Formats: sequence, structure tokens, C-alpha cells
Amino acid sequence: MTLTRPVTVLVLAALAALIPLLGPSTALHGTGEAAAPGTGGMALLRTALFAALCIPVGELFVNRLARSVPGAFVNGPPARSVPGTEEAAGRPAVPRSWSPFAAVTGFVAALGLASVVATGYLVPDSLSDIDVGGLYASRDGKLALLEVNAFLVTGLCAVSRRPATQLWPLGAVVVAEALRAHPATEHTPLTGSGLTLVHLTCAALWTGGLLHALRTLRLWHGRYGTEAGAALLGLYARVATVLLAAITATGVWSSLRRMPPETVLEQLTTTAYGRTLLAKVLLVAAVAALALWARRRLRRAADPLTACAPARAEVVALGLVVAVSGLLTALPLPIRW
Repeated sequence: MTLTRPVTVLVLAALAALIPLLGPSTALHGTGEAAAPGTGGMALLRTALFAALCIPVGELFVNRLARSVPGAFVNGPPARSVPGTEEAAGRPAVPRSWSPFAAVTGFVAALGLASVVATGYLVPDSLSDIDVGGLYASRDGKLALLEVNAFLVTGLCAVSRRPATQLWPLGAVVVAEALRAHPATEHTPLTGSGLTLVHLTCAALWTGGLLHALRTLRLWHGRYGTEAGAALLGLYARVATVLLAAITATGVWSSLRRMPPETVLEQLTTTAYGRTLLAKVLLVAAVAALALWARRRLRRAADPLTACAPARAEVVALGLVVAVSGLLTALPLPIRW
């Protein structure tokens, strides 16, 4: 029984990895578009980077929410709290952090992406093909190096006595990704970068926050009672509503910038970018439906924590959204007709 959960997580992670690896050939089939060399590997690295960003952002977000839960520590820490722990200090217990592992994953992914940038966006055959010094000569190279260093600093902050300082290097990663996605040659690149900045931040808070909220509820089960867990999930749900609205607005605006309204319907079925975007939209719609289902249970069910069932399905669907997003960044951009 103890192996069931880790095995399930590994299986789901392996299935999600198939999306960026096999997705390019499926999305490009019959479009007449050509993919850059190593598109599947690039998509996988970008997916790993996005996932590594979501986990620590979600932990910081939910841990802050947990401190304001009215049902936890109304009369001080529980009697069985261990000296030196957060409970003994008068703060709610939180699960063991996954941030150090996420930082290592993000560092490796960012390093892999930087190596591709250093070879002129070609997959390097050997270490001698990688021009590390050349990274300093281009905008994309500098942004790639910034992400590598930011994840390194994130890992150091995660194992320090002040894990909240991860916020600053994680913010640097988000800014670097927003700038990378919109080169200076693009029409109004600052507008695009601003939209990506908001979109990526809200998506990381939503995805990583829900994952950490469910981990926290599992730890709190039988420890603080049902009311504390329901209160935490309720706090998260209220913020998630705003996050969903921001994600939807920025996503639609960004899509219309790359696919003018009069060409959207055609490009959604005839271009690889459009097909992948359509798949992402359908997944986000499924996530929104699961979120609504969880919220209705949280409000109306006799046991509010039955909302965890649709919330777990929502986490799985969000993982698929992250994988599709990684694939989307590796595909050729649609043509502005």
C-alpha cells in the first residue's frame, strides 16, 4: 500500500513525458510545417522547467495561506508536536518540501536548454560543440544563463533557514521566460512579455498551489480536524478563481496576438501551434470543470473534504496542461496572415 502512491506518480509522470516527446510529430502531421531538430527534447526540457517552477511557487503560496487558517492552532500547537518543528513554534505543520528536488530538476533542464542555445538552437553532438562564451553575446544566451543561475540560487535558498527567499530567483526565472518568449523582433514585444509574465505566474500558483494544498490536507488529516483542512482548501479555491480568470484573459489575448481573429478557426486545425493550443484549451476547460465540481462539494457536501477527489483529478489534468505548454513553446509559431 505504501508503494501505491509513488508508483502512481511515476507512471503519471512517464505518461506526461510522452506528450512533449511524441507530440511534435502528431501536431505537425499534414500541416506542411517543418520542426527544428530536437523539438521533442526541447519540449521535454521546457516541460521539466515549468514543472520545477510550479512546485516551489506553490509551496510558498500555500504555506502562507496555511498560516492564516483559523482552525489551525486556535489554542496553540498540538500536545504531540515535536520541539524544534513548525508546530512547536506555533505554526501549522507543512509537508516536507519538494523545492530542493524541483530546483535540481529546473537547473538540469535550464542547463540543457542553454546548451542548445549555445549551439545555435541545434542539438549538440558533443561538449566541444557548445560555445559557452557565446551565450554572453546574445540576448537568448544571457536569458538562458540567467535561468541556470536562478535555479541554482533557488536550490540554495530552499535548503537554507529562509526558504521564502526562493521568491526572488523564481521571479527571475519567470521574467526570463517572459522575455525569451517574445524577442525584440516581435510586434510590441513588451506587451507580449507582460502577458506571459502574468500568465506564467498565475499558472504556477494554481498548479503548484493545488498540489501542495492536497499534500498539506493529507498531513493535516486527523491532526487538526476537518474544519482546518476545509478552511485551507476554501482559501485556495477563492484565490484560484481569480487566477483562472487571469489565466483565461492573458491566454486569449496572447493567442489573438499570434493568430488574428479572422484566422483563428483555420489555424486551430491547420497548424501545429493551433492544434496544440486547441488541446490546451480543452484541457483547461476540463480543469475548470473539475475545479467547479470540487468547489461545489466544498460548499455543500456533508464532509467538505470529499472535494479532494475532484481536486486530485484536477492536479493530474494540470500536469497534462504543463506538458502541453512545454510542447507549445517548441513548435513553430503560426503565420500572421
